Amino acid sequence: MDTPEQHYHFGVIRRAIEQIDAAGGMPLTLDQLASDMGMSPAHFQRVFTQWAGVSPKRYQQYLTLDHAKDLLRLNHTTLETAQAMGLSGSGRLHDLFVTWQAMTPGQYARGGEGLTIYWGWFDGPFGDTLAMGTDKGLCAMGFASETGRDATLGDLKRRWPAADYVEDPSRIAPWVAASFGADSGQSGDMPLHLIGAPFHLQVWQALLNIPSGHVTTYSDIAQAVGNPKAVRAVGTAVGRNPISWIIPCHRALRKSGGLGGYHWGLPVKRAMLAWEGARVDCDSVSA
Repeated sequence: MDTPEQHYHFGVIRRAIEQIDAAGGMPLTLDQLASDMGMSPAHFQRVFTQWAGVSPKRYQQYLTLDHAKDLLRLNHTTLETAQAMGLSGSGRLHDLFVTWQAMTPGQYARGGEGLTIYWGWFDGPFGDTLAMGTDKGLCAMGFASETGRDATLGDLKRRWPAADYVEDPSRIAPWVAASFGADSGQSGDMPLHLIGAPFHLQVWQALLNIPSGHVTTYSDIAQAVGNPKAVRAVGTAVGRNPISWIIPCHRALRKSGGLGGYHWGLPVKRAMLAWEGARVDCDSVSA
């Protein structure tokens, strides 16, 4: 499981992203970035490399405004190809066997009435992480670094207003640990309990087929769910994804290569894409 140190590391990364953006495309030296973070170069280099897996200089390449366009050009995955090649399972950074089941349409229409949802806060590689789960599996994950804890908790609770919410982090801690288990070597089953409208479920299924280090477009997702004209509806469904990170809505981009929106804030989306890209490159070098 990630530690408060990981939470602190993401705070540093978040501020570094802001400084890199403010530089307007000009590369920043280690000394410049460390000074902006109020840290010594050696300490900043160590913290940064522990979080990102690569040096600050290398990581800047993953945070440029053109990184999404590069991903789209080099690692664009049509969902049909991902399924045919088996990428969706073997390509995930953490070796998880994702299984899922959906709430019945009647339960969804009743706003989760009769359902007990356990929740808790966790320290993760992208800052404050709120996770929720039922007896059947993880049903929600959100990030509070941009929105704050109160807004994040309220946002997810409003998805299923009639459910009974119980604060009990221990009930869902193993699933959260597994979801961020790339560095700790943890692996295992990841049961998901998807709670959404039928069209939303189709889109979320499609997102699960995008492998780590790859991206796809909203129009590709619309094609994959059999409704190529429903690009705007797909975008809405992507934004309604309640289990961020595990159902990788951060890997969905606009056809132009733009990041599009992200429910928990674009800095978090950029950090996720860069974090994955750095690790995929490291894995390919060490393989």
